[in-house]
Amino acid sequence: MAKKAAGTPATVVLSAAKVPHELHPYDVSPDAPNYGALVAEALGVPLESVFKTLIAEVDGALTVAVVPVTGDLDLKALAGAAGGKRATLADRAAAERSSGYVRGGISPLGQRKRLPTVIDDSATALERMYVSAGRRGLQVSMAPADLIRLTEAATARIRT
Repeated sequence: MAKKAAGTPATVVLSAAKVPHELHPYDVSPDAPNYGALVAEALGVPLESVFKTLIAEVDGALTVAVVPVTGDLDLKALAGAAGGKRATLADRAAAERSSGYVRGGISPLGQRKRLPTVIDDSATALERMYVSAGRRGLQVSMAPADLIRLTEAATARIRT
C-alpha cells in the first residue's frame, strides 16, 4: 500500500504515478564503511535487495546506474549497456547538480534532469527492491518493474 509522499521529488513521482511503495527511514552515517550493508541491517532486509544509485559519464554523457550494494559498478559493462565505449564515475558536484540530490541520498527517481538509466538485471529476480527515496536516511521499496518503467531504464548486468 502506498504511503503519503514524504516530500522528496522521488516520492512525489511515485505518488503521482500511483505506484505501490513503502518508505523506510533509517539512521546510518553516509560516511560509514559498508554503508549499504548497514542500511540493509538497519532495515532488516536482505542485503541483495538494497541498491545504490550512481551517476557515471558514458562517452561524456551523464548516465544513471542502479546496482546492488553487494558489489561495485562495472564501468565497462555500463558503457556497453548504455551504447557507449567508455564510462567513468561522474564528479560528485556534477552528480549532485544534475540529480538535485546530495551524495548518500541520490535517487533514480525525480532527478532534476532525466538521464538514461541502467538498472542491474539482478533486480528483476526480486519481488521488492530498495533504493534511496531522495534524502539521506530514507529508502523506498517497490517492485523492480515499477522502477524500470518509471525511469525508462534498460536492464543489464552492470555489477562486479
